[in-house]
Amino acid sequence: MSAAPDSSIPTITVIGAGLAGSEAALAAARAGVRVRLYEMRPVKMTPAHRSGNFAELVCSNSLGGEGEQQSKGLLQAELRSVGGLIVGAADASKLPAGNALAVERDEFSERVTRAVRDHPLIEVRGEEVTAVPEGIAVIASGPLTSDALAADVARLTGSERLSFYDAAAPVIAADSIDFDVAWRAGRYEQSADYVNCPFTKDEYLAFFAALEQARAHTPHDWEHLEFFEGCMPIEEIARRGVDTPRFGPMSPKGLDDPRTGRWPYAVAQLRQEDRAGQLWSLVGFQTGLKWGDQKAVVQLIPGLQNAEIVRYGVMHRNTYLNAPEVLDATLQLRADPTKLVAGVLAGTEGYLESAATGWLAGTNAARLALGQPALVPPAESMLGGLVRYLATANPKGFQPMNVNWALVPELPAEVNPRTGKVRKLGKREKRPIMYRRALDAFTAWAHDDAGLDVARPVWPAAVASEPIPAT
Repeated sequence: MSAAPDSSIPTITVIGAGLAGSEAALAAARAGVRVRLYEMRPVKMTPAHRSGNFAELVCSNSLGGEGEQQSKGLLQAELRSVGGLIVGAADASKLPAGNALAVERDEFSERVTRAVRDHPLIEVRGEEVTAVPEGIAVIASGPLTSDALAADVARLTGSERLSFYDAAAPVIAADSIDFDVAWRAGRYEQSADYVNCPFTKDEYLAFFAALEQARAHTPHDWEHLEFFEGCMPIEEIARRGVDTPRFGPMSPKGLDDPRTGRWPYAVAQLRQEDRAGQLWSLVGFQTGLKWGDQKAVVQLIPGLQNAEIVRYGVMHRNTYLNAPEVLDATLQLRADPTKLVAGVLAGTEGYLESAATGWLAGTNAARLALGQPALVPPAESMLGGLVRYLATANPKGFQPMNVNWALVPELPAEVNPRTGKVRKLGKREKRPIMYRRALDAFTAWAHDDAGLDVARPVWPAAVASEPIPAT
């Protein structure tokens, strides 16, 4: 929906309507400025996307673990406290996934698209941007930034762009899973939201041998690619040794095979992809293997011997800046503080991290347009810790960063006044305390410094509550 021109309301530009761009646009509009949002899809598609909807999820459908023990759970809570678009749409589109926030992809994207397009201060333009625009702008063009725009950003920053490759996992039709072999359960009986496919040692070794052979068939150029550790293809994990997958994404810990009552030698897990439970994606099985090889390898997984792969895994390029060399913690470019960068291009990895930096960049862009200083969340908060890391990390060998507890300050040591001994808290004891400390600091900052009504939702309640029709 196009907003009526009003010269008394300043306008900013947002490039990209992915998770970061959509969040940035709505945050800026919420702050009272007009937003000109550019999205090149569907006019020009990328190798990874399937539609022209905003915030399309191209890898996993999970936004990470929930709760006070999880760093992503803290970031979710921080974004909820300011009415974040992405986490709100995720909550409204949630699927069963144990302690993770997983969503029905199409429903989630539809909700985000509707919220952005329906805002009266946001004008959506369906065209490619090939150069950094004049004026205040948020560059959130994502991991698949077009070559022309990436080159112009590199020109502006004086820094060569960096790139790595990540991948999506295959998606399996539920009616092709053999539940005489596979079973529903979560680790340590936490839930029954995952499908588990157990391996004996011989089955695992046969699977690993096929994976090694399939990897050898990939083009030679792939052998020299730089992968991000948080989204490593299963064939690259296997390169590190025969036991590496089963101590990583194929770990059997906490999963008792109902046929034996014991943990299997290894396990492949699947997570629900759609509302009806007809589609399931392999957890931790991102891959760039050729499709014929993918099918052969997947069908060696016990319980998936007749698997129907409805969407094959794909590998695609991600582009990002060397954040410590070019960004301040406000997400402003040092070379031009009227330009802000968010999402993967800013050096983050993960859906939530993209959304969170989008929210901060959009909020700060609006503040600049209104003549106010840009802000940085408190260091105790997860978002504050993340953006400080981006601005101050060692630029040598910089790689995109997920949120984690090491980004926020440790708790002060507890000293016994009688003995003088320091009492060390375990992770499960201290993380809820750090969670509450962070959330208190973040909400106080959002209310007092950023001047936000932390109780007000970003979009009308109807957008979150109305059912989204199947597409």
